[in-house]
Amino acid sequence: MDDFLIGIGKRIKSIRKKKGITISNLASTAGVSNGLISRIENGRTIPSLPVLLELISALEVDASNFFEGVEKKTGAKYILIKKEEKQLLEKEIEAEGFTYFQIFGKSLNAVGFEAVVLTISPNSKREKVITDAWEFKYVLSGSCVYLIDNEEIEVNQGDSLYFNGRLPHVPINKTSTDCTMLVLYFYSENN
Repeated sequence: MDDFLIGIGKRIKSIRKKKGITISNLASTAGVSNGLISRIENGRTIPSLPVLLELISALEVDASNFFEGVEKKTGAKYILIKKEEKQLLEKEIEAEGFTYFQIFGKSLNAVGFEAVVLTISPNSKREKVITDAWEFKYVLSGSCVYLIDNEEIEVNQGDSLYFNGRLPHVPINKTSTDCTMLVLYFYSENN
């Protein structure tokens, strides 16, 4: 998984240089700091999903093509962001008792999207499915296991999962309570 995340930083750097975009311009367009871009490109930090999507948008590349390039280079099939890795947003105005964690930013111009809330009941059954989209899951409550291709990924409340829906996948709820998640489907205009 670390190779996949390092691959993302290398891919951002490669596209940025190929397009002649400076770190400063990319940071400004994406609304992040120059230092963050540098740390991501050099594999010293993992971008949150919202930051990653802003960077892809700022680079003016199709999200599907961006991830397919990384996927081919690293062999990884998904990105899992545990809740403890979520990006804490620092607000300029002091606000006591308010903590903001960004789980997702705005949509990208080149990508259509659909948002649903999915509840998976205990002992639910379904065969693996394939969707023509990249899928983002944010677990609102409960936990389940996602089968993606031949891998099992456990997701719990507060975790995010992002993967290519073209890989056969299905969530399985092995617990005694419902698992509810926000699901965003990103469709490329090329599809």
